Amino acid sequence: MRKVYFDHNATTPVHPEAVKAARPFLGELFGNPSSIHFAGRDVRKAVEDAREAVAVFFGCHPLEVVFTSSGTESGNLAIKGVAYQPGNEGKHIVTSQVEHPAVMNTCRFLEKRGYRVSYVPVNRQGIVEPEAVRKAIEPDTMLVSVMAANNETGCLMPIAEIGEIARKAGVLMHTDAVQATGKIPLDWNTLPVDLLTFSGHKVNALKGAGGLILRKSIKISPVIHGGHQEMGLRGGTENIVGIVAMGAAFSLLKENMEQEIAEVRRLRDALERGIFERIPEVTLNGHPLLRLPNTLNVSFRYIEGEALLLNLDMLGIACSSGSACTSGSLEASPVLLNMGVDPTDAQGALRFSLGRGNSDEDVSYAIDALETVAEKLRAISPLYQPRKVGMK
Repeated sequence: MRKVYFDHNATTPVHPEAVKAARPFLGELFGNPSSIHFAGRDVRKAVEDAREAVAVFFGCHPLEVVFTSSGTESGNLAIKGVAYQPGNEGKHIVTSQVEHPAVMNTCRFLEKRGYRVSYVPVNRQGIVEPEAVRKAIEPDTMLVSVMAANNETGCLMPIAEIGEIARKAGVLMHTDAVQATGKIPLDWNTLPVDLLTFSGHKVNALKGAGGLILRKSIKISPVIHGGHQEMGLRGGTENIVGIVAMGAAFSLLKENMEQEIAEVRRLRDALERGIFERIPEVTLNGHPLLRLPNTLNVSFRYIEGEALLLNLDMLGIACSSGSACTSGSLEASPVLLNMGVDPTDAQGALRFSLGRGNSDEDVSYAIDALETVAEKLRAISPLYQPRKVGMK
C-alpha cells in the first residue's frame, strides 16, 4: 500500500542533512555549551553557528535570535514577556479569533489574571482585516499579536499593514510565523514586527527546538527562570541536538526555498483541481489566492471529517481535520466556525498540507482514494441520500 503524507503543517519529515548535522552531538560532542573548557567551547560554537544560520535566513542580527523548545514556548515568551514587563500589569492585548492555541490560550491565561484581550474577527475568507485591528487598539494597548498564516486554512494575514498600524499607535507587534516560515518570504528588515516566533519541526528539523526573534530595542521578561542562557531570557541548558538540526534546516531553506515553494504550489494546485473536478459538493475554506502555497482546506459536504480521516488512513493517506494541537477535540474547528462556515460543513473539513518529498504520484493516488471514500461514505449518509433521489 502506498504511503502518502499530506500533513506537513502538523510536522515535517526530518531532512537527512539536519540529521547528519545533529548526529555528532548525540555522541562525542556532549559538552555543556556554558562550560568554558574545550568540551563546552566546541558545542557553544555549534549553537552560535545555528543562531547565525537562523539570522541569515530571516535577515536579523544573531543576537536577536532566542532559542526555545518550541513555537508554543516562543509564543508564551513573546506575549507573557511583554505583559510581565513593569508597568504593563492589566493592560490591553489585541489578537485574532483564529490564532493557534499557543497564542489563544496564552491570552486567555492572561485574561484570568487581570489583563484585557480583544479578539478581532476574520472575514468570510478567514483573513484579519487591518481596519478591525485599528479599531480594536485602545490607549493602553501594549501588544498586537496576529499570526502570519493560519495553520488550518493557510490564509495569509496582512501582517505588514497590521504592523504599521501597531507601530503608528506605539504598540508592540508580535506575529506567530510558525506556519509561514519556509513557505513565504519573511524579511525582518522590512516587516514592521517587533517579535516573531518560529519552530524547527515545521521546517524539516527536529521537534523540541524553536525560537523567538526579538528586536534589540525591545525589553521582555523571561518566562522560564534559571541560568544566564539565551541572553538571560530562557534559563536552562539548550537543546543542542535540536538547535544544530534547526540551523542546518534553515541553511538549506535559504538555498532552496524558492524552488520548493514553486513545486509544492504546483502539487497543491493539482490536488485541488482534481478534488473539485471529480468530487461533487466540495467547498474551499479560506482565500483562493491569499494562502500558503502548500495548504488546502476543503469541506466534503454530508460527510463526517473523522470518518474521512479514518478511511483515508486505512488507504495509507495522512491528512488532518484541523490543527494537530486540537485534534483531540470532536468539535468542529473554531477557526472555520469563526469564518462563518456552516457547522455541518465544518464537521466535514479536511486539511491537506504538502511538503518536501511529495510527488505527482502522491497527488493522483490521493484523488482516486478521496473519490472512492467520499462516494462510499455518502452512500450511507442520511444527509446525502435525499439529495441523491431529488428530494428537497
